[in-house]
Formats: sequence, structure tokens, C-alpha cells
Amino acid sequence: QVQLVESGGGLVQPGGSLKLSCAASGTDFSIFAMGWYRQAPGKQRELVAVITSSTITNYADSVKGRFTISRDNAKNTVYLQMNSLKPEDTAVYSCNANLRVINYWGKGTLVTVSS
Repeated sequence: QVQLVESGGGLVQPGGSLKLSCAASGTDFSIFAMGWYRQAPGKQRELVAVITSSTITNYADSVKGRFTISRDNAKNTVYLQMNSLKPEDTAVYSCNANLRVINYWGKGTLVTVSS
């Protein structure tokens, strides 16, 4: 059974940092592109960052320079280091694994940025 399980969300003050993790199981995720998406209340889901199987990364303009995506294939885990967090980063962050037409999703973890 394929599973993606996110962790690391929580409440943080503006300017603070959080590191999200996505643990994958059930298949060889080293060949998948892995991404983080987020959905804020009342808004559409948006891509935050993606890392390909060859570790090429891409980021949404709104998080460039603040967020870093990385992966550890030995642990089947992808990370999202989030620094200089802003209130507008508040959202449910979900992990995605993509290989051509195959998509797997985690259930998400809530990140709240508030003083």
C-alpha cells in the first residue's frame, strides 16, 4: 500500500522556521518527482516546491529564497525547510509524488503563522 505521511506542521511566529517531512512507503519513490503543495482557507491549492528524481528543484515565486526542498532517497523522505515564515504562508501543506500520470498524495499538515 502506497502512503505519504506528512509531519512537522504547527504554530510558529512570523519570522520563524519549520521543517516539514514527508515519509513515503509502498514503492520506490526515488524515481518520482516529489512536491509540496499548500492550500489556504478559501483559496486553491498551489505548488510550493518540487524536486525531481535527479534533484532539480523549482519553487513558487512567493517562497523563493525562504523555502528549501530536499530529499533523502535512502529514507524515502522529502523535506521542506521553511524560513522567514509569513502569515500568508498559513495553509495545509501536502506532499505529492508524481511519475508521469501517477499521482500520490498525503493528507497534509497544518502550518499556522501567527503572533
